[in-house]
Amino acid sequence: EGSDEKLKNEIIVISAHYDHIGIVNGEINNGADDDGSGTVSAMEIGEAFIQAKKEGNGPKRSILILHVSGEEKGLFGSDYYTRHPVYPLSNTVCDLNIDMIGRVDETHENDSNYIYLIGSDRLSMDLHRISEEVNKQTKNIKLDYTFNSEDDPNQFYYRSDHYNFAKNNIPVIFYFSGVHEDYHKPGDDAQKILYGKMTNIAQLIFSTAWEIANASERLKLSAR
Repeated sequence: EGSDEKLKNEIIVISAHYDHIGIVNGEINNGADDDGSGTVSAMEIGEAFIQAKKEGNGPKRSILILHVSGEEKGLFGSDYYTRHPVYPLSNTVCDLNIDMIGRVDETHENDSNYIYLIGSDRLSMDLHRISEEVNKQTKNIKLDYTFNSEDDPNQFYYRSDHYNFAKNNIPVIFYFSGVHEDYHKPGDDAQKILYGKMTNIAQLIFSTAWEIANASERLKLSAR
């Protein structure tokens, strides 16, 4: 819960999905990157906010750590949440969605210090600006907007849980490292996770959420 009486009814959602594709042809698909990486990062971010509050320095706005299921079947969990929200969608400031941040794709195989950002400027230039500024001040990760293009053939903007918030006019950022050779395969295991990379991105997401949660004004909707 936020610390400011006037702002604590405004909610920043940090989301990740904890389902995967299960057993296929008798083989277990553990989904360490998709989306174990997002699930545990959301938990760590939540823990950091709780620690800050225990130390008397909690965020002004409230933080909701949202783990959903059914993403692989059609974004069912986030769809259900946005139709039956715990807190009114009108009070929801943004959704920062974490889905696959623990590996690298072929494009970045020689430099893991990157993250694809999708959606940051589609509904709120305030969110995009804060995201960029926080990154410059903290982690200085390469922010790759390749998949943010509206004509991107992958259409990742519509393929993870942030989209159910976006279609309700709630600003979003989808944090994503891209697909790799173990995407939806049994090889997506914990020993292949780049934990340093995942930590850096989780810290960036925390810092971004922190800035939004403590800003004097709520994010404004604005077309890019």
